[in-house]
Amino acid sequence: MNENEQIRKNSDKKKQKQNRNNTKDKQKQKTEKVTPPSDIKHFEELEFKNDFIFGIIMRNPKYCKPFLETILGIKISGINYPKAQKTIDITAGAKSVRLDVYVEDEENTVYNIEMQVTLNKNLPKRSRYYQGMIDLNILEKGEDYKNLKQSYVIFICTFDLFGKGRHIYTFENRCLQDYEIGLGDETTKIILNTKGTMDDVTPEMKRLLNYIDGQEPSDNFTLELETAVRSVKKNEKRRVEYMTLEMRYREIMEQGLEYGIEQGIEQGIEQGLEQAAIRMLQSKELSDEKIALYSGLSIEQVQELKNKLE
Repeated sequence: MNENEQIRKNSDKKKQKQNRNNTKDKQKQKTEKVTPPSDIKHFEELEFKNDFIFGIIMRNPKYCKPFLETILGIKISGINYPKAQKTIDITAGAKSVRLDVYVEDEENTVYNIEMQVTLNKNLPKRSRYYQGMIDLNILEKGEDYKNLKQSYVIFICTFDLFGKGRHIYTFENRCLQDYEIGLGDETTKIILNTKGTMDDVTPEMKRLLNYIDGQEPSDNFTLELETAVRSVKKNEKRRVEYMTLEMRYREIMEQGLEYGIEQGIEQGIEQGLEQAAIRMLQSKELSDEKIALYSGLSIEQVQELKNKLE
């Protein structure tokens, strides 16, 4: 190889290297643009609808009992052993369920209450899965089906899942040929909408939903709930507990996104973000909604990745 050829070869290598660097820089810029901001709020900013606050307050029958009575329009004699963030894990290979609030009343009726602030179109099937897991958790192997308890799965949504303007959507199993015939399986699924516009609930219920949606308390019960929220936020132990949780969430998010950026540079932005989401899914500490927010993917993409992993 003569001197001119060597110079030309070295020049070509430099150009190739520069092109790779330029490509990486552009990909980094694209990644920075799609990197979503965190929705993890500071402790002082938390409201009643936050999972952490909601779970703590609902552990107290003083608030949980009237909360359920307002939603269902019934009187409950008493609540036994409220359990917040109960995890139901039937088998090693099955998808576990972490419930926000799981309580039973003195008539052995089971209530599962979930706060939902992120639009998720898979909510109906999620409610179906929760119902099935709750039943499996209730019934011991070989036990008679008659021992299954009456149950309510309640989702409190800060959006209108069905877009009909109702504050409350109640579902029971009924015969399609004759709606007067109920199946009688004693299961009810309720989806509440804090953005409702119809006059379809009691004034007490509407005030409660308005409060959950972020409005100021407007009656004695919502004022009690707001006082409870402020009390939790003044509790140093709860502050430390939340800050520990917040740090863990941020760590998972940052690790996932950093890995995604690295992968994005080499393999393309979309694939890199998918890798970030996979890392977060594998941690099993974040909801599908939060993973979608942190990774920049849609909730459908996250759930598709989740199904592949399972």
